[in-house]
Amino acid sequence: MATTMVQKVGQIGVPVKDLNRALDFYKEKLGLSLLFNTDRMAFFECNGLRLMLSLPEKEEFANSSSVIYFQVTNIKEAYERLADKEVTFVDEPHVVAKMGQTETWMVFFKDTEDNTHALMSEVQV
Repeated sequence: MATTMVQKVGQIGVPVKDLNRALDFYKEKLGLSLLFNTDRMAFFECNGLRLMLSLPEKEEFANSSSVIYFQVTNIKEAYERLADKEVTFVDEPHVVAKMGQTETWMVFFKDTEDNTHALMSEVQV
């Protein structure tokens, strides 16, 4: 029986245009723990997953990132708390899927580098 070589996602890289501005957003607004940073990169801890912010080495890598879905317990409370911190939301919290007694809620937002990410929450109904 073949085994999968990939065990888990260990790190997600997010391209940024202004590292100091992005550092402030991810640390102060999202509340992620900064592990360390250099003049071109910053590394955050997100419950066992490392998030790397980096200035692109080449222009071809300077595109927006993949969407990162940050799981929260109470999406409406998290939405209000981040809106109070002037995080720019694309929409409001809404149901995207219903599976049995579980609803999946999402709301999308922009970081300071114009990357789109989301908050998500699974709610028992």
